[in-house]
Amino acid sequence: MSDIQIALIHPSGAEARAVEEGTKAWQLFAESPDVIAARVGGDLKDLAHALAEGDEVEPVAIDSTDGRDILRHSAAHVMAQAVQELFPDAKLGIGPPITDGFYYDFDVAEPFVPEDLDKIESRMRKIIKEGQKFDRREISDDDARSELAGEPYKLELIGLKSNATDAAEGASVEVGDGGLTIYDNLKRDGSVVWSDLCRGPHLPTTKRIPAFKLMRSAAAYWRGDEKNKQLQRIYGTAWETKEALDEHLHRIEEAQRRDHRRLGTELDLYSFPDEIGSGLPVFHPKGGVIKREMEDYVRRRHIEEGFDYVGTPHIAKEGLFHTSGHLPYYGDGMFPALDVDGSDYRLKAMNCPMHNLIFRSRGRSYRELPLRLFEFGHVYRHEKSGVVHGLTRVRGFAQDDSHSYVTPEQAPDEIRHLLDFVLSLLRDFGLDDFYLELSTRDASKDKFIGSDEDWAIATKVLEDVCIESGLELVPDPGGAAYYGPKVSVQARDAIGRTWQMSTIQYDFNQPSTERFNLEYVAADGTRQQPVMIHSAKFGSIERFMGVLVEHYAGAFPPWLAPVQVVGIPVAERHAEHLYAVAARLKALGIRVEVDDSDERMQKKIRNAQTQKVPFMVIAGDNDIDAGAVSFRYRSGEQENGIAIDDAIARIVEAVETRVQV
Repeated sequence: MSDIQIALIHPSGAEARAVEEGTKAWQLFAESPDVIAARVGGDLKDLAHALAEGDEVEPVAIDSTDGRDILRHSAAHVMAQAVQELFPDAKLGIGPPITDGFYYDFDVAEPFVPEDLDKIESRMRKIIKEGQKFDRREISDDDARSELAGEPYKLELIGLKSNATDAAEGASVEVGDGGLTIYDNLKRDGSVVWSDLCRGPHLPTTKRIPAFKLMRSAAAYWRGDEKNKQLQRIYGTAWETKEALDEHLHRIEEAQRRDHRRLGTELDLYSFPDEIGSGLPVFHPKGGVIKREMEDYVRRRHIEEGFDYVGTPHIAKEGLFHTSGHLPYYGDGMFPALDVDGSDYRLKAMNCPMHNLIFRSRGRSYRELPLRLFEFGHVYRHEKSGVVHGLTRVRGFAQDDSHSYVTPEQAPDEIRHLLDFVLSLLRDFGLDDFYLELSTRDASKDKFIGSDEDWAIATKVLEDVCIESGLELVPDPGGAAYYGPKVSVQARDAIGRTWQMSTIQYDFNQPSTERFNLEYVAADGTRQQPVMIHSAKFGSIERFMGVLVEHYAGAFPPWLAPVQVVGIPVAERHAEHLYAVAARLKALGIRVEVDDSDERMQKKIRNAQTQKVPFMVIAGDNDIDAGAVSFRYRSGEQENGIAIDDAIARIVEAVETRVQV
């Protein structure tokens, strides 16, 4: 056989290689057991893929992002095979990899119970041990329909085909543009034991699944539509080693311990009354303290950063949101119209249209720009019930929403200014591990408006500022808002989870003649269109608080803690001494309580620790005689005989410097 020329891609560069015609990708990596797939010409391929002249081939390791997706999608296939072996009447939905795991949807007569998951997991181990081969074959649409005649959901996906990825979450693993493929699971003798419609790639064999676990089952509507049939979804996770799986399970346990919904109840911060409605939280006094501290902080910071505080109503005539473009492009995210005196009104889902009206309320000069408007605007989003989650996904929330109106030449400096503002805010709240994500448009989709030139200019401005920041920049193609690209700050919390926090968006659409026709008089006397830059620092105050509760596991730094100090008398006669200390602290703005209940001292200490109070000041006879207190931290550390002046100074300094204790 003749040789062909390929390029083997290494982290350090490309290596030219001559191989025999018909060489499979696996032959290049036979000595690298961690390689489970290959990227050929930019596309992910099975290791069984035959190489061609000029191919650029890059190894895909099992512990890489792509490698884990392939591992998890392969595990989803094994799970689906196990389900159909145990429940022969089960019909297959979709089974994609997801962050840290995978799922598969099934149409079954009865919901799965925990005992079913144990049986499925046991059968999966048997399939994995058999080392079944994942074998890819192309198939025509008609032959696929014939072969999958008993799988109604697969037939529906074939009918949707290239549109299925928009019509169903995870459908891209099954169908898309181009021809269909099926993956067969083969026994060692080559016999087919199970098949599934799939685009791949997959692991070479089931034996390459090192560690997995099924996590839970839940109901899920077919294609995410509440009008469709409810299926049963099984979630699982798979990792490249048992150690990696154990670490992941530990992170889950830690996340459950930090769950802001549970902590919100235990710490009496907020609740979600059914009588009010899903996704509409109420804040209790202690939660209100945190919320007020956040609001006071960000209001002051906006004013320091040159923003003018404004206010706008919760509802507006429907036509306003047609003008902005939100109803045509974001209508599903807004609540239905309200009939007010024969006119249709909408609960606002965003503040920008009203800020545009403030800008347009009188003539503007270039001398006023940048013009920066800011408000705590309460907005309402019609989130589906299945995605509402505590404070982190709600239907009503307050945005620290700001809009900067600038000349095109001012846009880069304004974005730098906003990014610096955002990063300093996150650091003040104890989040200092972050990267940037640049969301751009997908030119093939019609949900984006504006010219190619507008998008290119806006994207370049954002990208340049992001690169200048020195932070890691991750692309998010297709993730932009309909009116322009955006950069979001992705922050990692105390246990390494990533949360999308603040956003900065470049908008050339709303100021345009077709929308709000915003203008300013330039230095040469001509009328020019400003650039509008959206920015939200917290994003949603509710969501930011939920993230903070989990980041700190409810143990807020003193400046945010609802109760900063608890005075604990050893006996009743010592309470007066602590009330005098508390009065001095209150005069300095410190939130302090004295526990003069009938509980024993040790129980009072436990109560304060359970409520995660940063400081306890304890007083007994010796403390009174010395004009001192015993100083106890929520960690359990204690210092005795601290002079009252010193104790007060320590507390005030900790609050003013925003340190954690």
